Amino acid sequence: MRFVSIALVTAVGLSVSACGSTTANRSVDSVHQPVVERSHFVLDMNMDGAGSIPASERARLAGWFDALELGYGDRVSIDDPSFGASASARATVEALAAEYGLLINDLAPVTEGNVPAGTVRVVVSRSTASVPGCPDWSHRSHTDFQGRTSANYGCGINSTMAAMIADPEDLVRGNAADGVNQTQASKAIRAYRERKVGDQ
Repeated sequence: MRFVSIALVTAVGLSVSACGSTTANRSVDSVHQPVVERSHFVLDMNMDGAGSIPASERARLAGWFDALELGYGDRVSIDDPSFGASASARATVEALAAEYGLLINDLAPVTEGNVPAGTVRVVVSRSTASVPGCPDWSHRSHTDFQGRTSANYGCGINSTMAAMIADPEDLVRGNAADGVNQTQASKAIRAYRERKVGDQ
């Protein structure tokens, strides 16, 4: 198994450039914004002569998924440039991913090295969100009298949002509501509003 981490991606566009020691942030925009980092975990599995994944490799893949604590927000893909993986091999990976409630992505990210002949590469992509530089007490608005917001302004809410969001990549490109049944989506809110006083 290999671990590959790619560059940071700013989640929310900054309308204020990063403030240095002499730059005053006189807006109500937070200097510290959530940043999303995507990591790729790679596992190469051997296939048998028929192009299927043997039971031993299947058990190895299952143990790898358990060790990664695979869950919502993770993306699983098969990297097979030579198209050597049979439908059986793909079905094996799909079945294991389905046990975690995940589907296989059609496109795999670019990873280091070549996929050896007779193997199939499974890639798990995971994103995490954080707010670098928080907390930041380098400048306090009530002590330097420059009419600016504190350097720590926004750290609390942005750090909480980064920690609580289920899929950090939603901070980068959002989540489309196309095809969502609005009646079903608002069912919980409607039940709350229509409940009688005293109901639990």
